[in-house]
Amino acid sequence: MLQKLRLDNILFLDIETVPEHADFNEMDDAKQELWEHKSRYQRKDEFTADEFYDRAGIWAEFGKIICISVGYFTFKGDVRNFRVTTFHGDEIPLLKEFKNLLETHFSRPYHLLCAHNGKEFDFPYIARRMLIHQIPIPFKLNLFGKKPWEVPHLDTMELWKFGDYKHFTSLKLLTNVLGIPSPKDDIDGSQVRDVFYNEQDIDRIIQYCEKDVVAIAQILLRLRQEELLQDDEVVSV
Repeated sequence: MLQKLRLDNILFLDIETVPEHADFNEMDDAKQELWEHKSRYQRKDEFTADEFYDRAGIWAEFGKIICISVGYFTFKGDVRNFRVTTFHGDEIPLLKEFKNLLETHFSRPYHLLCAHNGKEFDFPYIARRMLIHQIPIPFKLNLFGKKPWEVPHLDTMELWKFGDYKHFTSLKLLTNVLGIPSPKDDIDGSQVRDVFYNEQDIDRIIQYCEKDVVAIAQILLRLRQEELLQDDEVVSV
């Protein structure tokens, strides 16, 4: 079935998120209390709510998106390219720019979105942050009323599960076992918060995010048993 999909109808994507504020004390009292309650199970007795706040970026209610990287295949004769670009900056403008992409160049019924663990993280996170900012959710992210086979989402982690829903495989592990160059050669997700708030190096984060997008495309190629992308086929735009 995967072999029947046209690669140029797929938008590959990855997001990077951080806590909404640089510090726990920047939240008002009500939000601090809500965070303490929300994080209680995950942190247990090992950390206070304040100490655990650097991990708040994984929850859309307490985090924000700092960049969305996307990639897509183009074919011209025998020439194959994978074009990568990133929306970044303030969250509201970058969400609106991404929404515009989904409603123009990737708006057809046959267009698909693809991410790693996207169904559990990237897709719902983007939709929730759009709702928080009162941005209408684009059709590709609005799942209300859709039957499972009508949802235009591919998830490389789900494809690797083969129906084993208790199985989690990280992007780093999956690229390793499939013989794909690791995208985690600089930072990983646990370091994004510090690079953003302490180092203030968004370019480093963008590079990391775009490498993940390329890795997701490589995984899909490997699952289709096709040749991997070479460096000269990846184009930043």
